[in-house]
Amino acid sequence: MEYDVKDLSLAADGKNKIEWAGKDMPVLEGIRDELAREGSLKGARIAACLHVTSETANLMIALKGGGAKVALCASNPLSTQDDVAASLVKDYGISVFAIKGEDNDTYYRHINSALDTKPQISMDDGADVVSCLHSERKVLLEGMMGGTEETTTGVIRLKSMEKNKVLGYPIIAVNDALTKHLFDNRYGTGQSTIDGILRATNMLLAGKKFVVVGYGWCGKGVAMRAKGMGASVIVLEVDPLRALEAKMDGFEVMSNVEAAKVGEVFLSVTGNKHVIGEPILANCKDRTVVANSGHFDIEIDLDYLRENSISERVVRPFVTEYLMSDKRRIYVLAQGRLVNLSAAEGHPASVMDMSFANQALSAKHIFEHADKLEKKVYAVPQDIDEHIAEIKLGTMGIEIDKLTPEQEEYLNAWQMGT
Repeated sequence: MEYDVKDLSLAADGKNKIEWAGKDMPVLEGIRDELAREGSLKGARIAACLHVTSETANLMIALKGGGAKVALCASNPLSTQDDVAASLVKDYGISVFAIKGEDNDTYYRHINSALDTKPQISMDDGADVVSCLHSERKVLLEGMMGGTEETTTGVIRLKSMEKNKVLGYPIIAVNDALTKHLFDNRYGTGQSTIDGILRATNMLLAGKKFVVVGYGWCGKGVAMRAKGMGASVIVLEVDPLRALEAKMDGFEVMSNVEAAKVGEVFLSVTGNKHVIGEPILANCKDRTVVANSGHFDIEIDLDYLRENSISERVVRPFVTEYLMSDKRRIYVLAQGRLVNLSAAEGHPASVMDMSFANQALSAKHIFEHADKLEKKVYAVPQDIDEHIAEIKLGTMGIEIDKLTPEQEEYLNAWQMGT
């Protein structure tokens, strides 16, 4: 078994983390037992490019238990938990290629190491594996049965590839499952982003002017949690419907130039490029804190900061100070990378339980129905989404009602009227 992790002696701590997360992932545990009992993935080769965390570890264990050969690499240079990576290798016999803080060359070398296993199924968080397969490793496309994509940023890239007719194999957009984005994106990102900002800065959010750039499901979650901690939340949007929604939800909505004059903390979560760019960075106040929870660091125009600053220094772990020519200080958290995974531990396990249940069942769906899938981006099948929601409710001890035959008849009839 090949691997590249920081230090195998960290494995004991990693195993404790994996088991601790597992106790809050009952849905995935049930699916793991189902996959193992049925041998649903026997013979499948899966290359996963995901955040190497204790929650992801439980997904890898479930896939291997179902009969798959799994190789895991990091989907972000700063999101790897080195002790978890060590435990996956030492205790569970899973190939892992990930080291926290790895440079760009190592990052892509690790992706290629995972692809060296000649996978049939890819699991992505940001579509970097898909990109490599369509550029450097095209020869492997012929053997691909399908793939899954975990995040909004990746889905955007993949839908563009489909639109331009260059997508080489079918992908299931796990991010778009209701049991994923309504919970993972909103509650997971909301809590873990605030956690990352607080761990990095130890600031008091109460009373701060907190600017959320982007009011998708992730932005809604962050805005909700920041408001709950006493911050005055401002939302920046380019979509009029989302801007209106943010206003109706009780938040201030304004332009980026207006927000730059009053904002104290800026958080981007859009999946787009330079949304915290010159209009904000050239006009923001002294000691402004800037962070990102979108998948790639391009959401912040770091080049502008480097080109227009006098000096750059790390003032505490995960906090870089840029001293601008006009003596303003701008503090960038986690090098502009995912602050919730770089400076904290990412989403709580109970939220990732549903996201990774979607990953596991989508992989099973691909393995069983590959011959019927076209080279396009698919939604998670509705029966999978509903099945996961039902299991989750059961694990929470919640019972819900069912429609009576009379009610079903009424909903399916048009003759009854009022």
